[in-house]
Amino acid sequence: MAFESLSERLQATLKKVRGQDVLTEENMEQMLREIRLALLEADVNYTVVREFINKTREKALGQDVLGTLKPGQVVVKIVHDELVELLGTSVSEISFEKKPTIIMMVGLQGSGKTTSAAKIALYIKNKYKKRPLLVAGDIYRPAAVQQLVTLGEQIDVPVFEKGTSVSAETIVIEALQHAKMNHNDVILIDTAGRLQIDAPLMQELANLKEIANPDEILLVVDALAGQEIANVAASFNDQLGITGAVLTKLDGDARGGGAISIRHITHVPIKFIGTGEKLEQLDLFYPDRMADRILGMGDVVSLVEKVQNVYDEEESKKAYNKMKRGTFGLDDMLEQLHQLKKMGPLSGLLGMLPGMSGMPKIDDEVSNERMKVIETLIYSMTPEERSHPEIINAKRKVRIAKGSGRTVADVNRLLKQFEQAKKTMEVMTNIDPMTGMPTQRPKRQNLSPNRKKVRKKKKNSKR
Repeated sequence: MAFESLSERLQATLKKVRGQDVLTEENMEQMLREIRLALLEADVNYTVVREFINKTREKALGQDVLGTLKPGQVVVKIVHDELVELLGTSVSEISFEKKPTIIMMVGLQGSGKTTSAAKIALYIKNKYKKRPLLVAGDIYRPAAVQQLVTLGEQIDVPVFEKGTSVSAETIVIEALQHAKMNHNDVILIDTAGRLQIDAPLMQELANLKEIANPDEILLVVDALAGQEIANVAASFNDQLGITGAVLTKLDGDARGGGAISIRHITHVPIKFIGTGEKLEQLDLFYPDRMADRILGMGDVVSLVEKVQNVYDEEESKKAYNKMKRGTFGLDDMLEQLHQLKKMGPLSGLLGMLPGMSGMPKIDDEVSNERMKVIETLIYSMTPEERSHPEIINAKRKVRIAKGSGRTVADVNRLLKQFEQAKKTMEVMTNIDPMTGMPTQRPKRQNLSPNRKKVRKKKKNSKR
C-alpha cells in the first residue's frame, strides 16, 4: 500500500497519545510535531501539512481535549476527520446524464493512462451495463495503440483506432461519428503524454477538448511520483480544467503523500484508484475508507464488496454443501484459492482488516509461488486422488512428486494443509452465524470395550 510508511508513523504517534492519562498542551504539541514529520516524510506538500496541523490543533483546543481523561479517542477522531477532509470528504462517481458520456484521459507519459482507460471501461461496462468505446488518440507512441487494442480485446470492449499516421484531432472527430452509428453510450479517449508538460502537448489536448467537449477530464497520476504529483495536477488543471484524478500504482512502495496533496491543491476529487496490475483492480476512491486504512482501522466495507464482486455464489454453496456431506476434495480447495486470488494481493486484503496493519508483512511473491506449487501438485494427481486424498499412499506420493517436478515433502505439506483447511471449514459449517455457537453437539467418541468396562465400574461404585 502506498500509504504504508505514513500509516505506520501516524499509528505509532496516536498510540502514544492513547497511552496518556491526560493530554497537556506540551504532549499535544509533541504529537503534532510527530504528525508533521510523518506527513512531510511521506511527501505531502508543505503548505498542505501546515494547514492540516493548524486545523488539528484548533479542533483539539476547541473541543476542550486538554486536561480530559482518556483523550486518545478524541484526538484520533480529530486526526481522522481532518484526513477525510484533506482527501475529499465524499466519493465522486462519474455522471452519465449526457449521452454519450465522453471521458478524456490525460497525464504524463508512463503514468498509466492507457491501462486506466481500459480499467474504467471495464468498470463502467460491468457496474452500469453501458456500451463503452475506447479511442486510441496517442499517435506518438505506436505501442500505445496496440496496447489499447489488446486491452480492448481482453475486456470485450471495441477500440476505435486509425494507427499513428492520422492526427489525434481527426481520430476523435471520426470516433464520435463511429460511436453515434454504433450506439456507444460512453466514449473514453486515450490521449498522448510527455515526460514533462510542454506547449505542443497542452495545445493538442486543448484542441481535443474543444472537439469532444468531454463531460470528464480525468488526470492519471502515478502514486510513485511523490510531491511532483501536486505540481503536475496543478498545471493540467490550470490549462485544461480537470474534473477528477485517477491514482495508479497504489499497490506499490510509494510514500503516497503526493496523492494526499492533489485534492487540496486542485480542488478536484480523486475518483478512482488502481490497486494492482489486473484490469479488475480499480476501485472508486472513498476518502473515509482510505483515512480508516491509514490510521489502522481497516476497511471492512471494501473487503466485503471485493468478496461480493469476485466470489461465485453458486460455487461457494457447492463447496459448503460438499463440506457438510464430507465430500470436499482438493479440487474444491483449489477453486476456493483461485477465488481468493481474484481479490488481489493477500497483503492488500489483510490491510483492510482492523488491527492487521501492525502484523508482519506478507510477501506476495512468496504467496504466489506457493499457490503455483499447490496448483502443480494437484494437477499432477488423478481425478480419484483429488476427490479422495486419503487414498494417496507412499507410492502415489512419489509418482505425484515426479510428475510435478516437486518433492514428496511438498506433497506431504499440501495434504497436511488440506486436512487443516478441512477441519477449519468443518468447524465453520457448524457455527450458527447469529449466535456464534455450535449448531449441534459434537458426537460422542466410540469407546473401546475396555473403556466401557471402566466407565461401568465407576458408575456402580458411586451407587
